[in-house]
Amino acid sequence: MSPAWNTIRADFPILNQQINGQPLLYLDNAATSQKPQCVIDALSTYYREDNANVHRGIHALSMRATFAYEAARERSAKFLNAASASEIVFTAGTTDGINLVANAWGDEHLKAGDVILLTEMEHHSNLVPWQLLARRTGAKLRFLPIVAGDTGLLDLGKLPEVLTSDVKLFAFTHVSNTLGVINPAAELCAAAKKIGALTLVDAAQSAGHMPLDVRAMDCDFLVLSGHKMCGPTGIGVLYGREALLQAMPPYRGGGSMISSVDFFESKWAPAPQKFEAGTPNIADAIALARAMDYLDELGREAIARHDEKLAALAYQRIQAEIPGIRVLGPAQHRSGVVSFAIPGAHAHDVVTLADRDGIALRGGHHCNQPLMRKLGLMSTSRASFYLYNTEDEIERLIQSLLRIQQFFSA
Repeated sequence: MSPAWNTIRADFPILNQQINGQPLLYLDNAATSQKPQCVIDALSTYYREDNANVHRGIHALSMRATFAYEAARERSAKFLNAASASEIVFTAGTTDGINLVANAWGDEHLKAGDVILLTEMEHHSNLVPWQLLARRTGAKLRFLPIVAGDTGLLDLGKLPEVLTSDVKLFAFTHVSNTLGVINPAAELCAAAKKIGALTLVDAAQSAGHMPLDVRAMDCDFLVLSGHKMCGPTGIGVLYGREALLQAMPPYRGGGSMISSVDFFESKWAPAPQKFEAGTPNIADAIALARAMDYLDELGREAIARHDEKLAALAYQRIQAEIPGIRVLGPAQHRSGVVSFAIPGAHAHDVVTLADRDGIALRGGHHCNQPLMRKLGLMSTSRASFYLYNTEDEIERLIQSLLRIQQFFSA
């Protein structure tokens, strides 16, 4: 049975406010999601009752903090269906996780002539680290294209042409933050495995929006950000196969990630500890685990259906009722992201005018500049839906966009 979506808004205190005299309509979830009271409470409870450093102390506060922090690692493993908590590394977010793999795995394993395969829809966070790695190692970048038109779907017919034996890593987004496309992650991972390439899945836009199972997906690495899935900012997860993590050198040095230190040489702790130098983000990891509990209480399959239903309805109504507008992405089987361009109106102006109606949208290139150029656009406006949004809010969005279009056509 699906949750009562109309009542979920009450779990999010920030939504109970007015912007420019209108009830807040928050449609910028692809940038960051709002936080339910239970996550806020988990964060404040840690600081109020258990605040201490982890792993190093034997006093009561430190032991409680350590237990909660490592329980959050266990919870993250369960959330992703990882084989073991030792496959979970806490990071600062998706970007940090990708940089960790690029440096710790990439510098060790790539050489001149090797190929890193990406797609044409990648966020800058899954592009720039690989550009830097290619510059350091002499490896090359290659791209799986999208099909012509505005659906943004990957051209899977071109996969055999680009996924060849010289590809050592295939890194791709699970869900596009601009197009709303849901890529067939398991199919792409299986194709890479056949030619001996490793895979990294950018799950920033799918974590918390749909079920994720790293064993069913059969990926080698997966990265996510807590703040896009009802958790705090500054915390994320890197999943890596245990054998890969154990073989990789550390990315940063410092306390906690060592087993012993001499003046001239150190020995590393096993993974995941060797990738978590210094005092970790204890409180946010604990609060992220509470966000995972909250999402699973609602049901991630139900959340996925809710997101898709709202996005499909918004896509249909925007395209049908706003003359001349250009809407990106597929009409069906999509995430909650709907991007669009109004002729004659810059995306920033659209967002500014929508804000006057109490509606939070996103405008710009969405860290997708190469994709935008491929589509012949400088920027788009983006409405992104999540579990606390409702069908009634789509009507408010449509009416606002009609007023904005009339303003620019006058």
